[in-house]
Amino acid sequence: MTLKPSELSTYLLQLVGQNLPISTMIWGPPGIGKSSIVAQVAQRSTLGFIDVRLSQLAPTDLRGLPVAVPPQEGEATGTSTWYPPEFLPRDGRGILFLDELNMAPPAMQGVAQQLILDRQVGSYCVPDGWFIWSAGNRKEDRASVFEMPAPLANRFLHLSVGVDFDSFKAYALERRLHEQVLAFLAFRPTLLHKLNPKEPAWPSPRSWEMASCLHQGGLDVDPAVGEAAASEFRAYLKVYAKLPDLDKVLAGKGARLKFPEEPSGRWATTIGLTMRASTAEQGMAAFQWLVAKATAEWVQLFASDLVAQMRRTNQLGELARMVADEPALQAFLKDYRELLDR
Repeated sequence: MTLKPSELSTYLLQLVGQNLPISTMIWGPPGIGKSSIVAQVAQRSTLGFIDVRLSQLAPTDLRGLPVAVPPQEGEATGTSTWYPPEFLPRDGRGILFLDELNMAPPAMQGVAQQLILDRQVGSYCVPDGWFIWSAGNRKEDRASVFEMPAPLANRFLHLSVGVDFDSFKAYALERRLHEQVLAFLAFRPTLLHKLNPKEPAWPSPRSWEMASCLHQGGLDVDPAVGEAAASEFRAYLKVYAKLPDLDKVLAGKGARLKFPEEPSGRWATTIGLTMRASTAEQGMAAFQWLVAKATAEWVQLFASDLVAQMRRTNQLGELARMVADEPALQAFLKDYRELLDR
């Protein structure tokens, strides 16, 4: 079973909440945010987080260095001990994340196996409050990976995560990615992740976030997502010349403005209103305009995103009070009644 990024986050939070320190391996294509999800779980759970890129280490980097111990009185020879690396946790609670596990050469995986299996390597022991999780790409992703030894694989829970636009949209709204990038991907979701082994730059959730920064700075997005996706993105931007004045809609002055007829324009309008609605009043004005101008599917799409947006900005209560006085709007928020009543 392949999990959505949002489902993976929920699963990992449950492992933490139930205090199940079972070693876990997360599989998925590159660029979809596996590492970011683990970091966010650590942050939400107020846990420490140590990200170790195994493919960049040598076995001695993880095991530590041997140090000579002088012979004791009456002994002919001394011994040696291992000094573990400083980046491994010593106390507290947290997540030790062994990223790019299967990109590490077999010798490195062998050392990691001891850490995962016995929770120790050399003289070092992982503190009881730490979870050991790993992540890696699959062979079909054309990543330079090594076969994972069966004994190591059998010590893991195995979770597969795939690309999901709704999960990316929630992330993009929270991180305030450029609205034109998000609107384009809503219109062309197949371009959210499209691996092209012949090109160094290709579209993925990670590269679209970089593209958002480039676009915000007035630069072409080609270096982030490749020429093909960038060309489609530039063509899509022409849609914005034909959009209704969204600022007028948010100000409650859009009575004479029409909802676009083309799907590309409808996505741009709906996403644009969501991202520009900085107050409950603006959200309410956009909501009323869409109810009057658009079909139910677009109103429902906006309603779901607006609730999430208002919740993030702590304005959901104010929106709920406004909706309570508008029976025509309540039907579109029936799925969110529990949230609105809080």
